[in-house]
Amino acid sequence: MLENTVEKLLVKRVKQLGGKAYKFSSPSNKAIPDRLCCLPRGRIIFVECKAPGKTPTPLQWKVIRFLQGLGFEVLVIDTLVKVEIFYEILKEDLK
Repeated sequence: MLENTVEKLLVKRVKQLGGKAYKFSSPSNKAIPDRLCCLPRGRIIFVECKAPGKTPTPLQWKVIRFLQGLGFEVLVIDTLVKVEIFYEILKEDLK
């Protein structure tokens, strides 16, 4: 399975929650997470999508820790099952 498959399901599920999963890129910072998930009630979650079994690079981990240190939620999602868990948890939180 490709990273793109995980990412497409994430985009679909975030949309079902009433949000938008923006493709996020920063030309001067290649290690920024893939998606900026903007959800109802002003909730923002950064998501780094990976193919199953793949992990973020050391630079990506550095950026993830930095964003978490600022108080942002940052997740690494590498399977379709994890996308579904993310969706179910958020569905409950947003009730």
